[in-house]
Amino acid sequence: MKYSKITTTLAALALPSIAHAHVGLHADGTLAGLNHPFSGLDHILAMVAVGFWASTLGGKAVWIVPSAFVIVMAGGGVLGIEDIALPMVETAIALTVAMLGLLVAFEVKIPTPVAAIVVGICALFHGHVHGIELPTMSNATGYGAGFLAATVILHVLGIGLASLRFGKAGQVVARVAGGAVALAGAALLVG
Repeated sequence: MKYSKITTTLAALALPSIAHAHVGLHADGTLAGLNHPFSGLDHILAMVAVGFWASTLGGKAVWIVPSAFVIVMAGGGVLGIEDIALPMVETAIALTVAMLGLLVAFEVKIPTPVAAIVVGICALFHGHVHGIELPTMSNATGYGAGFLAATVILHVLGIGLASLRFGKAGQVVARVAGGAVALAGAALLVG
């Protein structure tokens, strides 16, 4: 069991590099979309934290919470592509990173529907930024599919990392990592 979780986590890490071999992905924007979430620490931290937190919530939250993020992020992406403004997007993204880090650090347990709403609000802003940054000449559908796929990869990575924590030492490491994510979010806020 332990080795299958490690294998899953390593496979999730390898997927972005595998995508570079697909020539057709360049023309329609899929590769740009797939790469975009990996281009910013804010996106990586938030999306991995969502998967990690969902895993600590357990049960159906493991798939419902990340799914809610992906679905709402798609909507936020459409808003961005259509150039529909949201207030204080960069500030909101920094706050989401800090908040998600705190949820991980303190192992906050809330009902799954509430957790889905919390990550959905975060996803709206992350998706909006992805949409705004649609590269010129890229197909919006291909680009959107790419950034949604990358998000799923990062969520799976977070779930895999959460499954690797064992015993008291694993809990301490998870809390420290969550704290580091929260501090990174705070640094984004002031920086």
